Amino acid sequence: MSKAYWVVRGNIHDTKEYSKYIEIASNIISEFDGKFLVRGGEQSEFEIKGYDRTVIVEFNSYKDALDCYNSDKYQSALEIVGKSATRLVSIVKGI
Repeated sequence: MSKAYWVVRGNIHDTKEYSKYIEIASNIISEFDGKFLVRGGEQSEFEIKGYDRTVIVEFNSYKDALDCYNSDKYQSALEIVGKSATRLVSIVKGI
């Protein structure tokens, strides 16, 4: 079975509010056995620029990654994101 990944690119507009999301989302991701591989940090963008932060989370399967994102708990946490960040989220199946 292939692993799957959340690839999240974002610009944070309200770090205090977004930190609430991080705390809540981290626990939810953990419940689905998600593992953070990249969580912000130094980055260099090439060709097209646009996002300050990159996060990559590994899941055991594509289904787990989708189930986590679509869970009621995670969807509730996204309400905080709407007030504090602009993001692009891709869920991709590994090879």
